[in-house]
Amino acid sequence: MSSRLRTTWWGRLLINPLGLPGTILLLIALVLVVLGPELAPYDPLKFHPRDRLQGPSLTYWFGTDQFGRDVFSRMLVGARSTILFGLVATALSTIAGSIIGILSGYIGGRTDELVMRAMDSIMAIPNLLLALLIVTVLGPNVTNAVIAVAISFSPSMARISRSVTLSVRTRDFVNAAFARGEGPTYIVFREILPNVVAPIIVEASIRVAFAIMIGATLSFLGLGAQAPASDWGLLVAEARTFMFRNPWLVVFPSLGIGLVAIGFNLFGDGLRDVVNPQVDR
Repeated sequence: MSSRLRTTWWGRLLINPLGLPGTILLLIALVLVVLGPELAPYDPLKFHPRDRLQGPSLTYWFGTDQFGRDVFSRMLVGARSTILFGLVATALSTIAGSIIGILSGYIGGRTDELVMRAMDSIMAIPNLLLALLIVTVLGPNVTNAVIAVAISFSPSMARISRSVTLSVRTRDFVNAAFARGEGPTYIVFREILPNVVAPIIVEASIRVAFAIMIGATLSFLGLGAQAPASDWGLLVAEARTFMFRNPWLVVFPSLGIGLVAIGFNLFGDGLRDVVNPQVDR
């Protein structure tokens, strides 16, 4: 690897022991999101009664389910909804949490204290439990599940962005902007925001892994994707009855969820090392 590449954040990420495998898994995941349905060898919804519960073979790489549907094709199609769930939920929580955290840290005082106490109260409830409660109230579907996960993640993103904002707010260039008489909008968008984006992106990349797992759990419990969708969590749920006799029905979707989550987690850890190598892990 050239010395020039080593000086870029992308080059440092690729030589990072966590970043490289994470990047590879992440690229595979993105390919599945874009091309998954086009790569499926069979119609994921078409029944083949004569081929039901077939084991892995050259014809059906991951076997077939109780209706004779090709599991490999269903996983390729379901990759898009499974991964996009995590990306969209994380994006929404990052936007909402960052707005709350940056404004709270910038305003400070009593407002900051009240907002953070509210965030702490929400964070006291585990993410999965809070998401379950919200989906139960809103109703079981993918949209509500995304909203639920986004709400459950927003307080932690607010905490992180607020912490970074408090650190940036005391720096000389921000004080200089105050001294010049710059308004709040200028200071927030021109001075503070560019300096808090990096740690927020790092945290968001790690959060995607948890969002995917929670989304799969909600689908497994019947609160997320609904049949006949091919979401990986739903595939595991539909295979419960046959898991001891035909374990591949559970193993392959579960393995897919695990590998994608690990990929985003490793990528986030590697990105954190690149952005801030001084942080003790």
